[in-house]
Amino acid sequence: MMTRPVKLAVLGAGLIGKRHIQHVLTEPSAQLSAVVDPTPVGETIAKEVGVKWFTSFAQMIAADRPDGIIVATPNQAHVQNGLEAVEAGIPALIEKPIADNIISGEKLIAAAEAKGVPLLTGHHRRHNPMMRKAKEIIESGKLGRVLVVNAMFWLFKPDDYFDISWRRERGAGPVFLNLIHDVDNLRYLFGDVVAVQARESNAVRGNAVEETAVILIEFKNGVLGTATVSDSVVAPWSWEMTTGENPAYPRTEQSCYMIGGTHGSLAVPALEVWRNPGKRSWWEPLDQMRIEVDAEDPLVLQIRQFCKVIRGEEPPLVSGREGLETLRVIDAVKRSAATGERIELK
Repeated sequence: MMTRPVKLAVLGAGLIGKRHIQHVLTEPSAQLSAVVDPTPVGETIAKEVGVKWFTSFAQMIAADRPDGIIVATPNQAHVQNGLEAVEAGIPALIEKPIADNIISGEKLIAAAEAKGVPLLTGHHRRHNPMMRKAKEIIESGKLGRVLVVNAMFWLFKPDDYFDISWRRERGAGPVFLNLIHDVDNLRYLFGDVVAVQARESNAVRGNAVEETAVILIEFKNGVLGTATVSDSVVAPWSWEMTTGENPAYPRTEQSCYMIGGTHGSLAVPALEVWRNPGKRSWWEPLDQMRIEVDAEDPLVLQIRQFCKVIRGEEPPLVSGREGLETLRVIDAVKRSAATGERIELK
């Protein structure tokens, strides 16, 4: 077992890459060994934090081998970077999505499993203590048999957000950029998805990409769900607005997930449990109980867990395969929206 800090290199110095760099620098169990980014921005950041700078994975591995890498490059490079890590036998934490298409994602996961190299997917919200507590409440039976869940991502992206051209093109809408997080959360809470049916609209902005979508979700355990997403609605009901997880967004005292069972219901992230104190009936009063949980930055907890995985102390909370299964659901949502059909997942 390693006793020294785990040496981590960060690939990509964009918005999320910068956050990873700062968190690695402040994590006692980790040590930032390098920044890998071909741009002048990457070189500047490496100098600012006092670590080595490389323009490519190949250049880095020839000079200095880290214990693990965090891949925060553009989506299209995730599989290439992941395969480079697998070939070198280096565990990798890859930002979501694990791949930009299912076929290349399968290739990456198969290669990692064949060589026994750990891959983690950066669905960091699963690391949030609030999410773990929500799962604990559901599995405790306090809600009875869970029957239904409603997830909402409603907010307004201002017009200047779309001044960057790729944000107006296919693949850049809120289903792929935002809903993928909520789908992963729902899979964490309720398990595998067996079928979806979706509708999309671009009625306001008219861009090539959707701005609103409504999805019906069927889970293997019988839970039925709805997920509604829109980046054209002024509203307080989204993960960004309700959790306080990212200080860039103003926080509201609202919830974005409603979970209903035969003996009670749960609001997330408020962790409010609603139950009848006596007889279960719509005529009877409801008791409200709020579960408290200590807030911690899930990005920090994700890096800490990555270090434990590298040391062989525990398995990944969100493996590469888990990331691929979440991507399969999003792929099915897009296909359903295009055809209007109910899509079953194999």
